Amino acid sequence: MSGPLLAVDAPSILYRAFYGLPKSITGADGAPVNALLGFANQVLWVVERHRPRAVVLCTGAEAATYRTDLFAPYHADRPEVPDELAPQWAAAPDLFRAFGWAWEDAGDLEADDLLGAYALSEVEAGGTALLLTGDRDMFQCVGEQVTVFFPRGGKDGPEVVDVPGVKQRYGIRPEQVPDFIALRGDPSDGLPGAKGIGEKTAGELLRVHGDLETAIANARDERPKVAAALRDQADELRDFRKIATLQPIPVACPPDTPTDFAGAAQAVQRLGMRRLAGRLEGLAKKE
Repeated sequence: MSGPLLAVDAPSILYRAFYGLPKSITGADGAPVNALLGFANQVLWVVERHRPRAVVLCTGAEAATYRTDLFAPYHADRPEVPDELAPQWAAAPDLFRAFGWAWEDAGDLEADDLLGAYALSEVEAGGTALLLTGDRDMFQCVGEQVTVFFPRGGKDGPEVVDVPGVKQRYGIRPEQVPDFIALRGDPSDGLPGAKGIGEKTAGELLRVHGDLETAIANARDERPKVAAALRDQADELRDFRKIATLQPIPVACPPDTPTDFAGAAQAVQRLGMRRLAGRLEGLAKKE
């Protein structure tokens, strides 16, 4: 394989781009293109520096049914797609296919699950994977062959999160992330976690016990409030862990498909994104 596979969390990056750039950025028809422009720029930042052998943009259900069956408030507080974003979202698949990037859907599961599936498939085939996502749940995929690129503001590009990066953030190993989410909670997903257990205590519990189930089994060894939370919420915490754990999806490694900078330039030019078109034309000449 000639380079890493780049898998992109399309909903996460589109939303971040939409809220990160002003809606006054409009295309040839006067409608906002801020989400499409920001999305392209973020993916291209990785493409230019890491030359992925292929790019897969992943989407899926807003909330997988099995997750809402386990915990009804999961994703319940997420707002509807803004009016200015909806048409950009609809235009995204065809636009980015012109870049040579695949657009794949997880069906009844979520974009996260599909990203994880592509990363696993690529590693099993002997390759490496880069995951561009603003969802910290994806830190569970990090390993020697898988790196997360986590968006941040400014011109420095995304933060690189590798195995030491996960440990520096939370003091745990990547495979402990679902247990950590179950204990600490995840406000963005509507998961409350264990009562009275925050980030620091969740990390300490996992460093001592290794996983959620062992922490529950040894709850009597903890401080009274922590022990009560582990004991009284045991089944609920197990459900939270199931929700936070990525689900398997059978996928095949995509073929090598370099980014088509010339085709992309023509596509964005038609939408009136002239500056991006010029940038893409310049990249095409370097090929």
